[in-house]
Amino acid sequence: MNRLLTLCAAIFLTCGTATRAVSAAPPNIVVILSDDQGWGDLSIHGNTNLSTPNIDSLARDGAMFDRFYVCPVCSPTRAEFMTGRYHPRGGVRNVSTGGERLDLDEKTIADTFKAAGYKTGAFGKWHNGTQFPYHPNARGFEEYYGFTSGHWGDYFDALMDHNGDLVTGKGYMADDLTDHAMQFMSASKDKPFFCYVPYNIPHSPMQVPDRFYAKFAKADLKLRDDNPGKEDLEHTRAALAMCEAIDWNVGRILKHLDDLKLADNTIVLYFSDNGPNGFRWNGGMKGKKGSVDEGGVRSPLLIRYPGKIAPGTRIPQISGAIDLLPTLADFAGVKVLSNGPLDGRSLVDVLTGKKVETDDRMIFSHWNRKVSVRTQQYRLMDGGILYDMAADPGQKTDVARQNPQIAEKLSAALAAWKAEMFPMLSKDDRPYTVGSPEHPLTQLPARDGVPHGNVKRSSGAPNCSYFVNWTSTDDRITWDVEVKTAGRYEVVVWYSCPAAEVGSEIELSLGDVKTTTRIAEPHDPPLRGKEHDRTASRGGESYVKDWKPLSLGSVNLTAGRGELTLKAVKVASKQVAEVRMVLLTRK
Repeated sequence: MNRLLTLCAAIFLTCGTATRAVSAAPPNIVVILSDDQGWGDLSIHGNTNLSTPNIDSLARDGAMFDRFYVCPVCSPTRAEFMTGRYHPRGGVRNVSTGGERLDLDEKTIADTFKAAGYKTGAFGKWHNGTQFPYHPNARGFEEYYGFTSGHWGDYFDALMDHNGDLVTGKGYMADDLTDHAMQFMSASKDKPFFCYVPYNIPHSPMQVPDRFYAKFAKADLKLRDDNPGKEDLEHTRAALAMCEAIDWNVGRILKHLDDLKLADNTIVLYFSDNGPNGFRWNGGMKGKKGSVDEGGVRSPLLIRYPGKIAPGTRIPQISGAIDLLPTLADFAGVKVLSNGPLDGRSLVDVLTGKKVETDDRMIFSHWNRKVSVRTQQYRLMDGGILYDMAADPGQKTDVARQNPQIAEKLSAALAAWKAEMFPMLSKDDRPYTVGSPEHPLTQLPARDGVPHGNVKRSSGAPNCSYFVNWTSTDDRITWDVEVKTAGRYEVVVWYSCPAAEVGSEIELSLGDVKTTTRIAEPHDPPLRGKEHDRTASRGGESYVKDWKPLSLGSVNLTAGRGELTLKAVKVASKQVAEVRMVLLTRK
């Protein structure tokens, strides 16, 4: 009997040691970010218009946050997630034309986990800089596949960026991104990995495969915006179909973790970057994307970590995107890398059930110099309008007069935040970097250029646009650049030009360096994208084309800042060409 007890004790101790060894291993981390999905676009939040069982499962098996806040638009939220700091600190002022770039002295969440020995990969919409060293491969991500801009004009077989090189994607973009994310997980399964999957949907253009759209094409949506007259049902149906496309891909990721036997030691986190991109059901909240009202900045946050976060946990405390870096680093036991104090805080104690007293925390939401501040109970808007969010979630009644001390306190805090942050939003004087040592290819898309004379963009949204109406030798297109590495560069322009317009001579110059060529070959491809649209409106986004590369030879560039200029020295007919991009490759 004693021998049997000794044997059983040895087995127990061995099993206990093994269990402790597994739980002590650094957790893998998968962060999934949707684009323009509102808080109300999940079935777990009460929306019966759609079904999102895979995303919902993260709350069933882990935690759901009731009051989680992001920014009103895309790139600021991404910057705050990346750094744990409010976006003005990182120089993110805008969503395009360079203002979306995260300052180079900022450390990212990928820098933190890479330094701790993690494999790091990002698969999707980056939206914090295109040219190296703003590119994700230079911001801590060893593997990148996606697009670095804020919008894209066609979500099928799209032009993509793979580690700084341009490639053609395969199929529907969200599916393609998931494929690459899963490949990364498989290749990294023997080491801890940090996998970031920022999907491009349900951002416009409203494109989704038939297998998801069929359910919604003629659906009678029971839940509507509080003001149905503002809702575009065509847009809502497409958006909900796109949300179900996300859910299907989240299911693929969760199953892949199971297949790799990694699910038990992987944190999976899901959130969105701003409020919904249209008026639709959103729990009765005021505001949508672009607004600092509750509906513009409240996001889902669901997080699963088996053995650490109890299934079915509900988190009532306010929190924000600034909290995700310190929280994930705390769970993983790694040191946060940052070039300044964090604005966020770790939520590990809240998530693991340790007693946390409610405090007077304030979370600030900003866009376009409009700011609001949220406490656990109140939201104060610019102008001193105060809402009791517990009693009035739809923000219908100003209670500042009834609560003068609270209004005064929050007004002072809001003014102090503005005084600290707004100077950081002054004029952007950062040139576009050329020839960074990290990668030989520099992309200078039309988005980052400035049209002069008759030249204009193909659409109102710069992100995926190209230049049109180039008709005169007085016209020009410029890019404010800084050459980081002196040397010889191959120059290529992506263009289109119908046969009747062939023959113009164009010149690219930087300082005293010039190179010219003649447009000798016609290239007049059809526009792409409209055939995939589910709505008449594209939200200002441009259609796309398949562009032809035109070599302008090689030039020797010296290091330094200057204005890169593309102009015509001879116009053969009515228009020179349409231009999508200039590519400079260091030889």
